[in-house]
Amino acid sequence: MAKKNLANFIHTLSYDPVVGQSERYAIWKKNKATLWYYPAKRRKYKESIYLIYSIVNKPYILDLGPSMSLIEAFNTAGYDVYLIDFGIPAYEDRHLTIDDYITKYIQQGFKRAIRHAGTDSFTVIGFCLGGTLATIFAALDNHHIKNLILAVSPIDFSAFPDYNNWLMALRENELQIDELIDKMGIIPPESVKYGTRLLVAPLSFSHYLALLNRSGEKNYTEKWARMNKWTLDHIPVAGETFKQIMNDFVRDNKMVEGGLTINGEEIDFSNIQSNLLVFSTKNDPLVPSSLCEPIMNLVSSKDKSFVLCEGGHAGLVAKSHMPEPMESWLRAHSTSI
Repeated sequence: MAKKNLANFIHTLSYDPVVGQSERYAIWKKNKATLWYYPAKRRKYKESIYLIYSIVNKPYILDLGPSMSLIEAFNTAGYDVYLIDFGIPAYEDRHLTIDDYITKYIQQGFKRAIRHAGTDSFTVIGFCLGGTLATIFAALDNHHIKNLILAVSPIDFSAFPDYNNWLMALRENELQIDELIDKMGIIPPESVKYGTRLLVAPLSFSHYLALLNRSGEKNYTEKWARMNKWTLDHIPVAGETFKQIMNDFVRDNKMVEGGLTINGEEIDFSNIQSNLLVFSTKNDPLVPSSLCEPIMNLVSSKDKSFVLCEGGHAGLVAKSHMPEPMESWLRAHSTSI
């Protein structure tokens, strides 16, 4: 049995699963970005869903495979889904900014989704840093956003528990990064990967022990292989985008303190009046709940809820079903056809 488990363990490590298998159609492209349309099995709701994922990871975590796909769960429940996939930036994209992501990709993709869906009412869902961008987008252009859902999305960057010394150095101008970033042009995926690994250690290694212990369980190893593929599959970050994240978000905490501008327009989060659901998880070293919850005090939404769930950073999405209470909340805030 031990030899068989070891053989299964080795096989799983070398297994490269096919991801992103849900039916989809590209309906808009710009530069590296693509707007994907995932049709519902049988559409039941007027409001389609517009998904915004992080700019430092590939979005197929939302569609890992059959019965492991949040997008599949949305479609099965009767929602048409649109996903703005930013693609993989290269050196020629080094001047790409947060402003560009908001106005040239998220905003323009959303307009295309509205035309395609034939409805002027949407649910926007942002995940991780994509939720940060979704919040900015909603503050700028909220006329068609009936519902806004933010999942493990950092808003208050005033304190990262494991990086407080780095934050202090950055805020005291003892840590100069702009010149280095300008010379690099683009942050390579290896830097993103190892920076993440430093933050979540020793969790980076404990999942291998979990696999060894459960290598005889087919369902577990299948999901493990798909999650591991995504975990190792980082993408580069445009230099100007990274500078904005480090300076405007992390150093100056403009999401909470104010002063954040997009194309010269100051962002006022009190403009957000959409129904709001905010998710965080209890065991998330990347984005603890203290970074997520402050959005509740910044918006004007009358209908707003904050939910702290069990699990970790990716636990909300790598499922065969919508996490509760997302499913019930979304159903209650959607209009049946």
